[in-house]
Amino acid sequence: MEQQTNNLSGDKQYAFKNVLLETGFEYDGQEIIKTQTGLFCIEIENGKIKTITPNDLNKNAIDAEGRLMLPAFKDMHAHLDKMLYGLPWQAVSEKRKTVKDMIAYEQQMIPEWLKTSVVRTEKLIDMLQSYGTHYIRSHFNIDPTSGFESLKHLEIALQYKERTVGTELVAFPQHGIFYTDTAPLLKEVVKMNIDFIGGVDPFSIDGSIEKPMELITQLAVDNNKGIDIHLHETSESGVKTIEYLIDKAMENPQNLKGRTFVSHAFVLGHLPLSKTESIAERLAEAGVGIVSSVPFRDTVMPIPLLRKHGVEVLVGNDNIQDHWSTFGSGNMLQKAHLIAELYGYTTEWELSRTLGLATRQILPLDDKGNQQWPKVGDEANLVFIESSCSAEAVARISPVRSLVHKGNIVY
Repeated sequence: MEQQTNNLSGDKQYAFKNVLLETGFEYDGQEIIKTQTGLFCIEIENGKIKTITPNDLNKNAIDAEGRLMLPAFKDMHAHLDKMLYGLPWQAVSEKRKTVKDMIAYEQQMIPEWLKTSVVRTEKLIDMLQSYGTHYIRSHFNIDPTSGFESLKHLEIALQYKERTVGTELVAFPQHGIFYTDTAPLLKEVVKMNIDFIGGVDPFSIDGSIEKPMELITQLAVDNNKGIDIHLHETSESGVKTIEYLIDKAMENPQNLKGRTFVSHAFVLGHLPLSKTESIAERLAEAGVGIVSSVPFRDTVMPIPLLRKHGVEVLVGNDNIQDHWSTFGSGNMLQKAHLIAELYGYTTEWELSRTLGLATRQILPLDDKGNQQWPKVGDEANLVFIESSCSAEAVARISPVRSLVHKGNIVY
């Protein structure tokens, strides 16, 4: 398949045949025991799906060889600007135990990392694409050490990749806003071509919840940006920070509802059930989402509870073999697998639903088994996988064989 597609990635119109699509669920009484599938031809034109027709072996088309076609994956929390990927192997050091330890280390290392960051970012994107990811929300450092260089280097790398990957960018004051005098830089970067403004642990880094959060939310409202805050704090300050954001989203629904997120929000995994339920209800009402890298050390995030209450839960890899974490494969299908294993999703139906956490809830079948993707007119963001169905792909972390982004065949 790869040899046939290499010369077609720029074509405005082409087709696939022998494409395996999910068509419904098979029941034994009330139990879903299998996912039904069929073979089809898919025609692509100008980056969108033009036709979906019964399979025709004689059609002049790229042969998908019976591979399962699924929605391409979305990594909703990455740091493309400062991974160690592309540098010699380095495990996490036991000397750096706190966020402030990491800040000091980054202040030392960022000038060196920036020397090769463009090339390494491209390589990292290649790696994510090899696992079927076509869209990435990437944070980039904005701090006195980086200045605007992390953003500039990231933009250069993304220009090289603009036909094959979609992105949204978050200005991330990793070193605190007032702890390192980053506020002036934030006020400038928010006027640039970015999508979100971020922050990190306002109480433990900046010594106040209100002062940094007021600046962040006001900059977002004034400049029509979303918000995505890193919050690792598990104490009362973590709760108060989340409640502050909820209140601000409720006060500014036109600007912030559906565009405000808390990344990590570890405190939600350390509260009594009744308190977590209460916060989840308010998060849903305010349209504030949670972005999780699915931690599994001493914190099990209440993802099922959040989703039950209608909170949007996004998932990303976060640290991909960097100075914060030795692990992190970059594989969103592996993340879905981890979620299924962590929360005991073992049935055909549960596994098929879990795929949605890798695709931002784009699924071939709805909860009742009605086919809802792909549809004519959908953007052609596709992966071809060695699997019989979504449930098997999640359970077995099935190999991804091909990726298409907006009709461009990536590989």
